[in-house]
Amino acid sequence: MQAFGNIEKIVSAGADALMLYFNGKTLDEANGACHRLLNQIDEHIKQGDSTWQWLVECVPSYDSLLIVFDMELIDKHGVYSAIRTLVDERGELNGAHLISETITTIPVWYGAPDASDLSVISEKTSLSVEEIIQLHTSMEYKVYAVGFAPGFAYMGDIPEPLSCARLGTPRKRVPKGAVAIADRQTAVYPSESPGGWHLLGLTPLNMVTHDSNRSTSLLKAGDKVKFVPISEEEFNSYHES
Repeated sequence: MQAFGNIEKIVSAGADALMLYFNGKTLDEANGACHRLLNQIDEHIKQGDSTWQWLVECVPSYDSLLIVFDMELIDKHGVYSAIRTLVDERGELNGAHLISETITTIPVWYGAPDASDLSVISEKTSLSVEEIIQLHTSMEYKVYAVGFAPGFAYMGDIPEPLSCARLGTPRKRVPKGAVAIADRQTAVYPSESPGGWHLLGLTPLNMVTHDSNRSTSLLKAGDKVKFVPISEEEFNSYHES
């Protein structure tokens, strides 16, 4: 299948899926192109467009989008044609102006005893604890992808001086709500799990909420996130309220 617009490659990902890869001068540009297409598809679904009933799932990542379809309703060439209609003669996505960015503020108790590698990060980066917190809270981060575990959002890019490689040996237990960094990324562990990232502290927010019918992630690909520091008392007040 011939690539077009910001899509540089289209490959089969099994009998019922296509993987689209996006181009850009930077990863952020490629990721933005992915989210613009995803937003266009979402608009058709929200409007109840019956011609898109074949769509089973869209899974965005850093510079790619997995499209899973119902083989009883459409084939790969039909999916290709449907995606092609979302791009105009200039190769631009129709209605790209419709994109909206949600900004979510995440409070963090930096240095919480159960989730603190601040001293280790300080040794590795030559930054003081205060500088680590200042740098981490100085940025507005983009959610590039959600994966690894339900609600685990990969965000970037953290400031270069704060960059810190993953642990040589992952922990067997990282507490729920742990705010962490690895390389140029940051994330929040939505539930207790193993993990190999360096921990900065804890957030009292639930990254995933559950009801009788579904689970909902606080963050989705394309969202913007701002971390803000809170005290131990403020952290505890979230749980008391």
